[in-house]
Amino acid sequence: MNLHHLFAGTGDRTVRYALSGAGGGFARTLLAQTPRTGRLAPAVLCDRDVERLRGMLVELGYPAESLAVCADADEVARAAAEGSIALVADGSLLPAAPWDILVEATGNPADGYAMAREALTGGRHVAMVSKEVDSVAGLHLADLARDHGVVYTTADGDQPANLIALVTWAELLGLDIVAIGKSSEYDLVLDPAAGTVTQLDTTVPAPELAGLLSLGSDVRATLAARAAAVTALPTGATADYCEMAVVATSTGFRPDTERLHYPVARIAELADVYALREDGGLLHRAGAVDVFSALRLPDEASFAGGVFVVVRTGDPVTWETLRGKGHVVSRDGRYAAVYLPYHLMGVETPVSLLSAVLHGRPSGGTDPRAHAVLAGRARRDLPAGTVLDMGGHHHDVTGVQAVLLRDEDAPADTAPLYLAAHATLAREVRAGDLITLGDLADPDADLLHAWTSGRTSRATDASAPYASR
Repeated sequence: MNLHHLFAGTGDRTVRYALSGAGGGFARTLLAQTPRTGRLAPAVLCDRDVERLRGMLVELGYPAESLAVCADADEVARAAAEGSIALVADGSLLPAAPWDILVEATGNPADGYAMAREALTGGRHVAMVSKEVDSVAGLHLADLARDHGVVYTTADGDQPANLIALVTWAELLGLDIVAIGKSSEYDLVLDPAAGTVTQLDTTVPAPELAGLLSLGSDVRATLAARAAAVTALPTGATADYCEMAVVATSTGFRPDTERLHYPVARIAELADVYALREDGGLLHRAGAVDVFSALRLPDEASFAGGVFVVVRTGDPVTWETLRGKGHVVSRDGRYAAVYLPYHLMGVETPVSLLSAVLHGRPSGGTDPRAHAVLAGRARRDLPAGTVLDMGGHHHDVTGVQAVLLRDEDAPADTAPLYLAAHATLAREVRAGDLITLGDLADPDADLLHAWTSGRTSRATDASAPYASR
């Protein structure tokens, strides 16, 4: 599709946005791209460190005289009236400026939910970047958007929206999808000569891996050997589980196993790896959402945290033709993988913002449902009184392993992981046990209401087409 046609006829209106978590990495990529679009402008930006935010904006080329640090609602309104960009440390000041859509990027479950709820109930759209918020409150926020005639959407450039787009493209074409997913954030880069593998800035010995570059005749055995060879490196970022929870809600694709498979795989192997078990692959059933660790050599292109779908091929002549053109088709010809090896973060987000405001159209799912639960299992015995701190680059919860449960496998009292974050345990939780709502002494009341309300209103209909996945 020519995307210029998508927004043709919408006039010369400039879409104005509010941005929370404006000092973060995702926010920077959006703010850097905004002046280049010609249709988009920031109105008010919120970050706890306003001076650092101001410095970043000047570095990006925003005129210093256009930036107004504001301490109260009157100052925000005045800055907006003068055509300045209001910079605030308090999210409650965002509504004081006129704007069309909130880009919520704090990553903070409670604060992000509060700002998104305020925007939707005030008749303004929301693009949700904070997957932590969406995994707890997304269904309820979708209800609020519907009730107030506005859009609640994932944001293009982040993996959930990109994967939803790829899935719906495949569905529109009638492709028979078996699995969907993404690669983990950082590739595994093998140096065969040195016998090492590097993940981001960590290099560990992996002498066995050089002899495992081919899948061999037994796919699962090779994948198990590769996993054993890289056990010194971490597997399974909490952020991956959270993103796949958002995708499950919007698409109906669900985990094949609660810890996800995380195969160490090369791009050309995806169609063999994500085949059903009876065909030699990993999957116990079709309709899976998963994450793989991309294995490559130093001079090979990265998957870059991109997204994929694996489909049954159907007509063998068609797909042999496509194999000849370089497409990824399984060795037996029954499966094929289609993939997008990129996610450009906020560089792509303008498409979602323009679509929501100018067309009233979300980038995410149109009928989200409670297909899966992002939950947590205790990694060790956690005594009563333990505060479940959240932190780090991937927003891990201390002492807790993220898991993604199919809806029917989640007990009714399962606590969503990011409702448990920052809460205090009312009682001991033994190693391996799921954290439940009853385990939490002080969950955020608003988030708890959003979780229970959303699950009740959008529970999976057993007759729905995705219910059996």
